[in-house]
Amino acid sequence: MIQHRDRNRPARRRFPVRQIAGATLIAGMVVFSSGCTWFSKGDDDSVDLGDPTASAAELYDEAHSAMSRGDYETAIKKYETLEGRYPFGAYTEQAQVEVAYAYYKYDEPDSAIAAADRYIQLHPRGDNVPYALYLKGLANMGRGDSLINRIAPPDLSKRDQSVLEDAYRSFSQLVQQYPDSQYVDDASRRLIEVRNELARHEVQVAEYYMRRGAWLAAANRVQRALEKYDGSTSTIPALEILVKAYDKLGLDKEKADAERILESTREANRSDS
Repeated sequence: MIQHRDRNRPARRRFPVRQIAGATLIAGMVVFSSGCTWFSKGDDDSVDLGDPTASAAELYDEAHSAMSRGDYETAIKKYETLEGRYPFGAYTEQAQVEVAYAYYKYDEPDSAIAAADRYIQLHPRGDNVPYALYLKGLANMGRGDSLINRIAPPDLSKRDQSVLEDAYRSFSQLVQQYPDSQYVDDASRRLIEVRNELARHEVQVAEYYMRRGAWLAAANRVQRALEKYDGSTSTIPALEILVKAYDKLGLDKEKADAERILESTREANRSDS
């Protein structure tokens, strides 16, 4: 497959002439009835969405054209129309993942995730499953972003952690199950970023518990961060809290063990720097 200029977009694929002459890529997600005529027709659109004689190839090419010029709303409508009229075939399979990309670019992350999930469910062995997982991770990272966050990068650790955990799972599945995918390198980098933010959130919660005198809750929280997000940038802060919490709890042996691990981690970091 040849990679698009937009690295977040799957490569276009040429289908055998015996299957579809002149195939390209992209189409839709939600099934609409073939009689839908309420879609508006833009000035650049040569295919009437209400025309029941429009072929899958025509709808597909028009969707691709809309995507190329950044008209994601029109692209989504045409992809969905294509799938509604032609529920089977190579164009439609590509549509079910390409519409997820269109939703992502149209700032509709929930719809992008739903479309990506649907593609994976319908085509568990499809060529675009790695991309669908990658797109799910991206969309989850972007969920809940406000305009201010887009101007000033948000603190991911203070976001809804279930969203980041979903992103973590998607990137992890991609890296583990599809190590040869063209999306693995970027997914790996993003996986590290998300892991660090999730760990940092656990440390922030533990710090709150420490201020409240909830020593055991603080210890449990940082232990979770250390076990679940091993190697994160919050390892040393987590261990420091653990030492303090054990000291407050009077757990001398546990405190000594945590201090040894903390010193060993600091030494390793000094060696790496």
